[in-house]
Amino acid sequence: MPWIVSLIVALGVVLAAPACAQTYPSKPIHILIPYAPGGIADIAARILGAKLTEAWGQQVVVENKPGGNGFIAMTAAAKAAPDGYTLVMATGGDVAINPALFKDMPYDVERDLAPIAMVSDAPLVLAVHGAAPYKSVAEVLAAAKAQPGRLSVATPGNGSINQIVLEWMALNTDTKFQHIPYKGGAPASAALAGGDIPFGVLASSSVAPHVKGGRIRVLAVTMARRSKLSPEWPTLREEGVKEVDASNWTALFAPKATPQPIIDKLNAEVMKILNEADVKDRFAGGGVDTIPSSAAELDARVKQEEQRFRAIIQKANIRPD
Repeated sequence: MPWIVSLIVALGVVLAAPACAQTYPSKPIHILIPYAPGGIADIAARILGAKLTEAWGQQVVVENKPGGNGFIAMTAAAKAAPDGYTLVMATGGDVAINPALFKDMPYDVERDLAPIAMVSDAPLVLAVHGAAPYKSVAEVLAAAKAQPGRLSVATPGNGSINQIVLEWMALNTDTKFQHIPYKGGAPASAALAGGDIPFGVLASSSVAPHVKGGRIRVLAVTMARRSKLSPEWPTLREEGVKEVDASNWTALFAPKATPQPIIDKLNAEVMKILNEADVKDRFAGGGVDTIPSSAAELDARVKQEEQRFRAIIQKANIRPD
């Protein structure tokens, strides 16, 4: 009878999943990175990959597949066999911004990807050139209101989390800025440090060398909590911009149909690794926090941010490069 065959198949899947998790991993694991080496996703994957290799005795291979706004690596992960041997270290931009920014996507986060765990979190900062007259966020906002659309602000590009934070702040405070998109965080930070532009919304890691030299001053971080990198930097909320809370984070995902026992095994090991003191120190050296989480917590954050960012993108008419 057909129903008996279906029942046998279903029971086989249920019984096979725990056994699969017990033997997993039995061969090398590949972690895809949507960006070039050296970025937050690449660093997170390499730190985590080395620890997973050490814990499980199977090599973890980090593969950089940059290009196409992250679409190349994300699509490759979405279409990979759901067996736990192909994962992707995504950023919030890949899973929460891109779906709100692009009308046609080659992957669907909810349909194609299974969340495993949050990994790292890095603050963005509001910063000014060292010789700029602005001593606080309030002074920047006052200057923007005095001459709407005249105060130039550097970000790493159109559609970046940095631009979203800028437009979110503008909407929140009824101000207008002149957005100047650069081709990445390094050139944007260099322009700010060189005095080519007075103000920027940038990654803490990209401004850190210039802050030490006095060429850039940080006015605030964009997260709701202060950064461990420099606890003396106030938050935007402390500076009176109440709603803005955003950061540059990374998280690990698998293809959607990956068996739950494998997801659970990966999550448990990632959580253990991220709580190790030496791992926390390695991330902290780059101004990054580890943020171990459950798969459900990651899923909730992706959905919340996608909804929030979609509203800002639409209101501010943000367009990708």
